[in-house]
Amino acid sequence: MDFALSDEQRMISDLAREFARNEIVPVAKELDKEARFPREIIEKAREAGLLNINVPAEYGGSGLGSMELALVAEQLGWGCTGITTSMCLDFLVVEALLMAGTGKQRKKYLGRLMDGKFGCFALTEPAAGSDVAGIRTRAVKRGDRYILNGAKVWITNASVADFLVVFAKTDAEGGHKGITLFLVDRNAAGVEVGKPIPKMGQKASPSCEVFLSDVGVPESARIGAEGEGFSLAMRIFDRSRPFVAAMATGLIQRCLDESLAYAMERKSMGVRIVEHQAVGHKIAEMSIRAEAARLLTHRAAWMADRGMRCTEAVAAAKAFAADGAMWAATEAVQVFGGMGYSAEYEVEKLMRDAKLLQIYEGTNEIQRNVIVRELTKR
Repeated sequence: MDFALSDEQRMISDLAREFARNEIVPVAKELDKEARFPREIIEKAREAGLLNINVPAEYGGSGLGSMELALVAEQLGWGCTGITTSMCLDFLVVEALLMAGTGKQRKKYLGRLMDGKFGCFALTEPAAGSDVAGIRTRAVKRGDRYILNGAKVWITNASVADFLVVFAKTDAEGGHKGITLFLVDRNAAGVEVGKPIPKMGQKASPSCEVFLSDVGVPESARIGAEGEGFSLAMRIFDRSRPFVAAMATGLIQRCLDESLAYAMERKSMGVRIVEHQAVGHKIAEMSIRAEAARLLTHRAAWMADRGMRCTEAVAAAKAFAADGAMWAATEAVQVFGGMGYSAEYEVEKLMRDAKLLQIYEGTNEIQRNVIVRELTKR
């Protein structure tokens, strides 16, 4: 088994780490405080070649895979998971188009992304988060058009998106087999996007409500066949969950770095607090969990890039890394003591940011359901 990265992979990882250090970390606290979309950072990342890296070369991208995306996500997530979420969210849209989009759809919408536009992934609804099959947004076919009605919530980047990938029921009684995907332009009649929802962490990444009222789209806006939406969503999640796991790994590493630096300087009872076993063991455990999360994530990404069935592997990586991030951030605050609770230091932000990693892209409870289901299939 070879754990070595290729020269190209090391280069893109190093590039992302330097970008995080030089461009993200200096402004992350300010953007978080102001809940401001990181447009300037994203444009710099675009110039550096760190955006839309999974877009094939024929559409102007780098054509890289899940492993490279995971390497970039870990390093950028080390800087700020909120900024990284908005910066890299379009890969969900890219995967949908690559899996089931037509040639014309790919050319048009991947072209928009490469030209600096944003897309968004409109799946979650007020009454359907983890229960994808429970979505209520309807798409009724009338002639050669579909009419969409419904509401979405927690849609990342909806406030800046040029277009949306919308999940809707074409068969109201079909359960998960009745879901279909559609491309909807943001400026289409009947599309309304609410203001970003105030939230606890990852504030630089806007999440909005989206309302669809008699939105008409042509048949050519459908991605894939009718009823294929749920299957596509599950396949997309197999590609996206290593990305979330990688961001979580980056956050664990950041907690380790911040805690170790502080514990090497702060003294108590005449010695550096890193020498107190109660503190030292927390830091050692952060190192263990960071490495374990990294290995699980790399394994999942490696499998995805080889077309292997990886549903269980990606669920395990996402659950372990996200739980590890929440644990590490909580313990980092504890290492810093009273100062950890202060906004003067980074760890209180890391703690707020970490919680969302356990929730989006399928809660960690759902990941465990997925793992049990896969185990029982054997």
